[in-house]
Amino acid sequence: MPLIPEEPQIHESAQGPRATPASSRTAPPVQRTPRDVATKPAPSGPAAGAAAQVTPQIQLIPASVEGALDAAEEAVDLLLDSGRAPGDILVITTGEQHPWAAHELSFGETSYWAQHDAGDDVFYTDVTIAARAASRPVAVVAVNGGPEDAAVSALSLAHSRAGALLIVCGDPQRINSVLGAGV
Repeated sequence: MPLIPEEPQIHESAQGPRATPASSRTAPPVQRTPRDVATKPAPSGPAAGAAAQVTPQIQLIPASVEGALDAAEEAVDLLLDSGRAPGDILVITTGEQHPWAAHELSFGETSYWAQHDAGDDVFYTDVTIAARAASRPVAVVAVNGGPEDAAVSALSLAHSRAGALLIVCGDPQRINSVLGAGV
């Protein structure tokens, strides 16, 4: 199923449900968020091993290869402005590393991964080393170059690491062809 490009904005669902005055509602809406899933008791019995996994919402932000990193930065800024905690966000690049990742790696991998493990800030990584990254509520992929298999790997990895929202920044045709390849 191809993604339809959207305006560079973060959907309300990425921010959680909004409160509406009781007088404006006709019936209370039923909304499940990843937070709801985390607070429900774990199922028991034979179905416990096959518990339903939360599938993240996918948002596509059209951008050229050269503009994918900037689009990802804008998405991160919008997420932070909407109230997302910095530690909720993982950014993966498919081509050139994000400048922050390159800078932090200059201090050594031990320091770089210690910042990841602390989970206090947005974490930027390159698809070649992203497999070590843990899940976060939001994953942002900047399809900013690299071979086709790098895009496939990044999208597959980001999809498995995103709890609530996966934002993909890049060329819609390329992304849809990658998604058609079974991501």
